Amino acid sequence: MKGELYVVGIGPGDEGYMTRDAGAALDKAELIVGYSLYVNLLCEQYKSKSIYSTGMGGEADRCRYALQQAASGINTAVICSGDAGVYGMASLILDLSKEYEEVDINIIPGITAALSGAAKLGAPIGNDFAVISLSTVLTPWERIEKRLKCAAEGDFAIVLYNPMSHHRPDTLKAACDIISGHTGCDRAAGYVRNIGRDEESTEVTTLGKLADMKLDMFTTVFIGSSDTGICNGKMITGRKYGIE
Repeated sequence: MKGELYVVGIGPGDEGYMTRDAGAALDKAELIVGYSLYVNLLCEQYKSKSIYSTGMGGEADRCRYALQQAASGINTAVICSGDAGVYGMASLILDLSKEYEEVDINIIPGITAALSGAAKLGAPIGNDFAVISLSTVLTPWERIEKRLKCAAEGDFAIVLYNPMSHHRPDTLKAACDIISGHTGCDRAAGYVRNIGRDEESTEVTTLGKLADMKLDMFTTVFIGSSDTGICNGKMITGRKYGIE
């Protein structure tokens, strides 16, 4: 008898951000598979489950393992921070699934950082917006540059994932410089670090000041469009409802 495979977006990690469907899938799973950091967020709540985790760079290994276990009849959940399909494991699982056609795969959506972080800052993505990761692990910087330029030229509100790391300390400043070339340095901006966790912190600022900040991979950055303003310390990207 084959098992089921759930690819589960767990949100930022706090139970309050997890959907009912995500919780139900994890309850049903006999085995939970994921990146070590994300597994640790759930270890107390699901300590009765079998666990398989790997570090950064082990994505293909753990996805194959999950598929193998599901094919052998074990109900398995692969967990992803935020949403399973937004920089998550859904695409990799589906790419590998041709080797395991007997496995029933269910993608369970979650609250991605663009949404949970936006709520902390106000309403910075209240109109059209673009989400761009600054990580160069799987995407060359030249392509990221092009996306940043196009988003700025199109006057989108912009959400930046993975703004900087020890290996690329200058990517956030480079991105801000590209965007400010089209928007100016006074554009409203902000960030949220450790969304939904004990060390959560937020700040609303400007694009010019953001360029010189030292952030990390646990931070999500928001840069407004020309329609974005700041009111009572909150970013607001309106939709021209005609209110006075």
